[in-house]
Amino acid sequence: MMQQYKPLFRFILALAVVAIGATHFTSPDSHIRIVPSVLPHPLALVYGSGVIEILAGIGLLIPRVSHAAAWVLVVLFIAIFPANLNQAIHNIPVSAMPHDPPLIWLRFPFQVCLVLWAWWLTRADEAVETMGAIEPDSDTPKIIPESKVNSNER
Repeated sequence: MMQQYKPLFRFILALAVVAIGATHFTSPDSHIRIVPSVLPHPLALVYGSGVIEILAGIGLLIPRVSHAAAWVLVVLFIAIFPANLNQAIHNIPVSAMPHDPPLIWLRFPFQVCLVLWAWWLTRADEAVETMGAIEPDSDTPKIIPESKVNSNER
């Protein structure tokens, strides 16, 4: 059911992470403030995560690498958890969002949704997964049964 919306959700996430990644360069100070003090080189971490977000967002739109890009986002969304926790614990204001402590804490359930959203984009489409593959070199596309996908019995 949700598979039909997957391209739309992929595009929305790609657009969002590219835009957020760009803010790592336009407003790095906001991001630096939330990097936990135990981590070295906060500016490099901010720029690095911005590059990763931008490249992964673009990658989501390129079919050949979209699966890998989605996995990169799963890992990134988990990796930035300490910065978001640091922001919430120390009540650190950032320019990109209203400064309201309950709102900062509500970011965590949203972050779980982002991880699940990116993870969903790593999953193969159900039609291909359950029925096999689509015959690539024919005038009329047809489904190849899964049992024959890796054999020469086409």
